[in-house]
Amino acid sequence: MTITAIEHIELDERGTAWVADANVKVIEIVLDKLAYGWSPEEIHFQHPHLSMAQIHAALAYYYDHQIEFDSEVIRQLNEVRSMADAAKDSPGRARLRSFGLRP
Repeated sequence: MTITAIEHIELDERGTAWVADANVKVIEIVLDKLAYGWSPEEIHFQHPHLSMAQIHAALAYYYDHQIEFDSEVIRQLNEVRSMADAAKDSPGRARLRSFGLRP
């Protein structure tokens, strides 16, 4: 892993940004902020193993690379939606419907 100009952030061999010494991807912290609207303090409350410095560094890295991160979030969301659509008529769901359950 190479360390970027932002302290507490490392890039792996694929270019994925990680919080150093935390085994947490930057995008995971970003998603907490985007999905839940959490402040850095709330993120720290929910993930006490992360320091405030690590959280702020992750958010700073996000804002420096916001276009790339936002594109990745949209790509992942579209992938999840596609998988959900493909599972609508799965054998498991058909079986639940046969029992009168609505999956």
